[in-house]
Amino acid sequence: MIETHLNTTCRIGGVTFKNPVVMASGTFGFGKEYGKLYDLSRLGGISGKGVTLHPRPGNPGIRVYETPSGMLNSVGLENPGIPAFLEEECAFWETLDTVRIVNLGGGTVQDYVEGARLIDEDSNRRQARGRRAVDMIELNISCPNVKAGGMAYGIKTCVAREVVREVRAATTLPLMVKLSPNAEDIADMAQMCEEEGAEAVSLINTLSGMKIDARKRRSVFDNLYAGLSGPAVKPVALRMVHQVCKRVTIPVVGMGGVSSAEDLIEFIMAGAEAVQIGTYNFVNWQAGADLVEGVERFMIEEGIADLNEIRGIL
Repeated sequence: MIETHLNTTCRIGGVTFKNPVVMASGTFGFGKEYGKLYDLSRLGGISGKGVTLHPRPGNPGIRVYETPSGMLNSVGLENPGIPAFLEEECAFWETLDTVRIVNLGGGTVQDYVEGARLIDEDSNRRQARGRRAVDMIELNISCPNVKAGGMAYGIKTCVAREVVREVRAATTLPLMVKLSPNAEDIADMAQMCEEEGAEAVSLINTLSGMKIDARKRRSVFDNLYAGLSGPAVKPVALRMVHQVCKRVTIPVVGMGGVSSAEDLIEFIMAGAEAVQIGTYNFVNWQAGADLVEGVERFMIEEGIADLNEIRGIL
């Protein structure tokens, strides 16, 4: 840790983050394992493993496959369900001195709404006891709409609008919407989220990809396609974050391929308020702590006292 008087704080939905380094959903669990490796209070925030109203077993077959400059995943949102998450994980989250974000998925609008309601009720109960375990909800609209043939909610703005509106009405917690790069127009999608009351948007989720086993003459994944993440997606992610930042006035949280402090700084310069770290956690188990220190070191070397000096500088 570098002892400085640097201002690395950022603010999203009325919540202050001590720095812009946030662990991305699906790559950090709920933080327990990584908490054995370094002090999680160094982080700006944690977006926990995605949860849905009901437990999900995840996809069968191969779930993760390394690809040049990245990885493909077909985990399938395996999770214990929201009631189990609230009962089994939130006691640990109460102990954390960092921003705690629940990543909420669902297959129907009703699932999303009921999940948000349960999280909100639990949050209010803990707050009444002088405790807090959840600071924000990150709404994952890349989930397939089971009532519309499986197309993800996040593809068409008109479809996504209903779920964003309904979830916004179901919770008093700050709402951040995680956007899919597969959207027809991601800037329009972000603008819609702002119109419907979301306090922030995060992007990008994984790109749709594929890997074929030439020897077996079939896809390596039972679901044929999988989500591509890692350094390979960073140029696309950076471009989309820049476009969205120019369209909306709410904070934007960038992500996609960050594997160094300078990668993270690029997203800040494109306009992001904070930056989520995903695949890099699998490469470097100390990624969070290293990136926080790396950002501070960059600021000292470049004579930057406050990240706002370079945020959106492009």
